[in-house]
Amino acid sequence: MKAMIFAAGLGSRFKPLTDTMPKALVPVLGKPLLEHVIEKLKANGFDEIIINIHHFGDQIIQFLESKDNFGIRIETSDERAKLLDTGGAIKKASWFFDNDESILIHNTDIFSDVDISHVFETHLKNKVMATLVVNNRDTSRYLFFDKSNNLKGWINEKNGEVKSSSDFNPLKHKKLAFFGIHVLSGEAIQYMKEFGDKFSIINFYLSICNKTDVRAYLADDSSMVDVGRLESLKKAEEFIKTQHE
Repeated sequence: MKAMIFAAGLGSRFKPLTDTMPKALVPVLGKPLLEHVIEKLKANGFDEIIINIHHFGDQIIQFLESKDNFGIRIETSDERAKLLDTGGAIKKASWFFDNDESILIHNTDIFSDVDISHVFETHLKNKVMATLVVNNRDTSRYLFFDKSNNLKGWINEKNGEVKSSSDFNPLKHKKLAFFGIHVLSGEAIQYMKEFGDKFSIINFYLSICNKTDVRAYLADDSSMVDVGRLESLKKAEEFIKTQHE
């Protein structure tokens, strides 16, 4: 099975650590964020992984070489010349997977106990274009889904920004928080042709959700830690410890 890890971010909220290293290599309990994600993917049967790189990308390449690619196939998608956002990153890396297969996508700064192999299997069983892992939790940005769990909209409650499909109704559609984990069918790449080289994957999903199913995978029984800021490193450490108890 194939997976992609988003590891190209600038990590501006992790300064001063990211003044000298990429966020993906910031350690948590002695292991870089990236290593934690690779090990989880490998343990769940994902043996072919592509990682996009930008900020201090050479350090990520050297790290992977030092680990002998963790004994599996690992490729990098080089965005050092230009950051392409989440959708553009997938489009650039699309050579890595075929039209008839799906790929699991995982942020490098997300820790969770969600069963990613079950997410992948559920996506294949449902035969949908994309599957987004979500749950009920407090955040500032929400995805909205209809009664059939199909994507309809996105809202940033801090600034009031709204992105939506044509039939979005925030009063009727349920709002859920995104995990930063999703599965995309390879055939979705054909829909990306009308996009440029840099775009958001959420914008992409909203552009196709009236034509095809972009489905929610509800993970209310799962926990997650978004390692978005320096102060969240402690929460990540505590989360990992509880997983090994």
